[in-house]
Parts: sequence; structure tokens; C-alpha cells
Amino acid sequence: MSHVLSKSTFMYGCQCPKRLYLHKHSRDLRNPDDEQQQAIFDRGTNIGELARQLFKYGVDASPPDNYSYHLAVAKTTALIARDVPIIYEAAFQYEGILCAVDILVKQGKHWYAFEVKSTLSVKEQHVQDAALQYYVMINCGLPLQDISIIYLDREYVRKGALDIKQLFTTTSVLTEVLDQQRVISNKVKVLKNVLTQPEPPAIAIGPHCFAPYGCDFSNHCWAHMPTENSVFEFNATTAWKLFDAGYHHLDQIPADYKLPPKATLQLTQARSGQVYIDAESIWQFLQPITYPLYFFDFETIMPGIPEFDTCTPYQQIPFQFSLHIKQHATAELEHIDFLGDGITDPRPDLLEAMLTHLGNTGSIICYNMNFEKGRITDLAKTYPAAATHLHALNPRVVDLMAPFQKQWYYHPEFHGRYSIKAVLPVLVPELRYDQLEIPNGSLASLVYANLKHQDAITSTLQRQALREYCKLDTLAMVKLYEVLKAV
Repeated sequence: MSHVLSKSTFMYGCQCPKRLYLHKHSRDLRNPDDEQQQAIFDRGTNIGELARQLFKYGVDASPPDNYSYHLAVAKTTALIARDVPIIYEAAFQYEGILCAVDILVKQGKHWYAFEVKSTLSVKEQHVQDAALQYYVMINCGLPLQDISIIYLDREYVRKGALDIKQLFTTTSVLTEVLDQQRVISNKVKVLKNVLTQPEPPAIAIGPHCFAPYGCDFSNHCWAHMPTENSVFEFNATTAWKLFDAGYHHLDQIPADYKLPPKATLQLTQARSGQVYIDAESIWQFLQPITYPLYFFDFETIMPGIPEFDTCTPYQQIPFQFSLHIKQHATAELEHIDFLGDGITDPRPDLLEAMLTHLGNTGSIICYNMNFEKGRITDLAKTYPAAATHLHALNPRVVDLMAPFQKQWYYHPEFHGRYSIKAVLPVLVPELRYDQLEIPNGSLASLVYANLKHQDAITSTLQRQALREYCKLDTLAMVKLYEVLKAV
């Protein structure tokens, strides 16, 4: 018999009943597929399969396709009847609710359920997810003794081959799950009723659109909001306050409405169409900057499963940098870059190239400097022999983002944003990220992580695209620095 709710659709409904309804009845309204989001799902799948090594030699009860879960339920029932002690993807169905538990283990007369999460901690939604699974399994008559979450141990440091027992940690959530059983029972009834209605529930947009996960119907639900000069160009606290008061567009905000200082400036410039420049603050910002100038940017990957020695789960691993150098005011601009091979640990060679070219004096100019400074600090911890030289770099770092973040230079076409990708097209329109094959850092990380799987021709093309993207980041800084100098 076909199920009405699965674990995932139940969680959709807990986040927003409208999302559940649209998922079941109006899938054509979904956002376009997101390649980067799919990569996150794939990573979770890989981590789940790796965790099976904690309980080896289990039998997989997975269905042959996404439409045949009844076969998985039947197989699970048969495996339990045969006293198979370890089952992967054990499936259960109770009153139209389907769930599949990652790992089910029998010890003595009792069963123990384990859900694998590709995170560094147990989150509230994980407990809710486990509570539904417990509800279904217990009502199916399974003598379940405990239910736990398996997740990545943030303290694990790889040394040689992966140590699976050290990589993962396990936490029982039985107490929290038992506390939620009445809530789960009531929620199931509510969500089943939602699905029988002729129309989706009238639920307004809200913070729930993004938490705990981004909704794949956001384009549909947010279609009534203006694409420019929306109140959501303010920070979230101010934006939701305005939205709840009935304002969608900046033009709707009354002249006497009390806004925070940054929002006030933003609204003033949006209405006047004028650029705001605090020349004195910009001058003060520029004064300590000294030649040679090093415009510097890292790109990183964050593998959940550490790929190299000394790495921890989800550690930021720099694999690339771009560096534009201007030795003095009239000097020609030089460009140097580094890109790992996509196979071996890129950090040793990156470190050597970085220290060779960043010199001992002069300002290192970054955009959102905390990111670069954080990676330099990480490298110093990993490579103590170079720590003295690395620690000497951070005091030289200047954050070019500051004048835009602090609104010393504010253009109404920034629309409240100050990232380099928001600022550059407005102030230096001839430089465009959207014309690149790789237009953002998230895609750059994904492309680099997959280089080892590409053929030689594809790898060569993608490496060139990676270089072009990172090069634009530092060239953009050069041009924005010149804009500020001209104030």
C-alpha cells in the first residue's frame, strides 16, 4: 500500500505545511535544480555509507527505486523474522507513514536504531526526525530499546588511514524522542489532514522559509515580493519587522518610521538615487595602507570526511590563491597564482608559494579578511615550522570590505549588500562574474573537489576556469581600491 507521509515529507510539513502540500500536489512549482545543493545531499549519502563500517556485514533493505518502498518494507519484515542482526535502510510503514532507518542492530532480544547525519553535532531537527522513526517502529511492534544519532566527531584528526571509530561519535536521543511522542502523533494527524484539502494552507512567508533548511518552493511563495527595493534588502531583524507591519517595498515605508542608522541611510539613498560617500572615514582607512600592495584571496574546500593527514571534518582546506602585486604607485600590476592538483594535499605547496610571494613588508589586502586570516592561522597550527612567518602576515592584512560594510561608500544599487559580487558590478561594470564559467566560490569548491574524477581535457579546462575566477577576485580588489583612492 502506498504511503501518505515519509520521514522527509513529515519534516517538510513540520517546517511548513504549505511546503508539504506543494511537494505532494504541485511539484511543477519547485525551484530549478541546484547543483551545489545536490552535492550536499550526495556528501550526506557518502557519509551514511561510510558509517555502515561501524556495523559491518549488514543486509541492505533499500528498495530498487524510489517508487517501490513497499518492497523495502516487505524485505525488512522478512529480515527481522530471520533474526538478521544488522539491517541497513530498514523500512517500516504504519498507518500510511513510511520511515527507513539508516542502521538497525539487534542485540539480545532488543533492537537499536541509528540515524547517520553529516553534521558535527546533534540538531533539533535530527531529534524530531528520530522521534517520527521511533513512533513508526514502535507502532509496528518492533521492540526498540534505543535510538541514537551518529555524526562526525569535530575533534577527530586524520593520521594515515581513516579511523572510522574515531571519525564518528554516537549520542542516544531516546529521552528526547520519548518526550515528543504525543506531539508526533498529533502532528501526523494534522499533516495528513493538510494533504486532503483542495488548496494549500494560506501560510505567509517567514523565517521558516530558510530554517532548518531552505525551501525548494521559495521562488513560488516569494513571487509577490519586489525583486528590487524590497524591505528584505535590510538586515533580517529590520526586514521581518517591516514585513509584519505590512510593508513590502521601500517606497511604502512612512517618512517618520524609525529605522536603525544603517537602514536609514540605505533608505535615504534608495529614495534619492544618490551615492553616499564619507570621504573622511575612507581617507582614514586608506592612510595605514603601505606599498608593496598584495591583493590576496584564497579558495577552499570543506570535505566532511578528512581527505588528508592533520585535517578534521569540515576543515577549510585552501587549495588555491590569487595574488596581484603592486610594488609602488606607478608600478605595473603583477599577477601570481597557485592551484593544487586536485589529488594530493595542496597545502604544503600553497604555503611555500604564498610565503615566497607575500614578502615581509607591505599591506596584504583582502575582502572579508577574517576568512583569509583564519586560513593563515590554521596553516600556522598545521605547519609549526612556518608559524613565525605565517603569524607575521595577519597584522599586515587590511579588509577592503570595511568601507562598504560600514557604508562609508554606499551606492543605492548595492541594495543593502556589500559582498564583492554586489559591489563590483556597480562600481566597475566592465568586470563581470556572471560572464565566467565559474561565477562563485561555492561552485569553485565543487569543481575542484571533482577534478580527480575528470578526464585530462575536462580537468585542463576546469583548472583554467578556476584560475580565471580566483584571478577576478583579486583584480576586483585592485579596481575597488582605486575607486576608494579616487574619492
